[in-house]
Amino acid sequence: MTVSLNETCENQEEFLFKLYASTREDELAMLPWDGAQKDAFLKMQFEAKQQWYQSAYPGADHKILSFDDEPAGRILVKYEKDAVYLVDIALLPAYRNRGIGSELIRGLITKCKELHVPFRLQVATENHQAFRLYEKMGFTVTSTDAMYRQMEIKA
Repeated sequence: MTVSLNETCENQEEFLFKLYASTREDELAMLPWDGAQKDAFLKMQFEAKQQWYQSAYPGADHKILSFDDEPAGRILVKYEKDAVYLVDIALLPAYRNRGIGSELIRGLITKCKELHVPFRLQVATENHQAFRLYEKMGFTVTSTDAMYRQMEIKA
């Protein structure tokens, strides 16, 4: 299986929406909404998130992760002179829990150490699995709020 990071993919917006929706499946499964209601909600949330990324992280490096030329995920990283920020990382369900995201993050940790800058990210408070993974990788909590834990690895 060949892994690659690409600037874009065919039907990119459609793929990114499908990827985003896959990250919300468990949450939406608990709601008593029909498929049309869930889809409308997801589209609204997706558009808002995309716009937020564009305004909050201009110039961020956005890559599509592909396996054998099939889009499988995305990674969004913001490089600044004093730090590197993992803005978003997501994989389709079939590619999760296979060490793929961890490998990408380890590569970024190495790059940050070479650049002598901290590597920062935020993780949703309810995302215990990701939080544990980041802790195992050496990230420490620098602050928390009602929705997120801010974490970093110092260079």
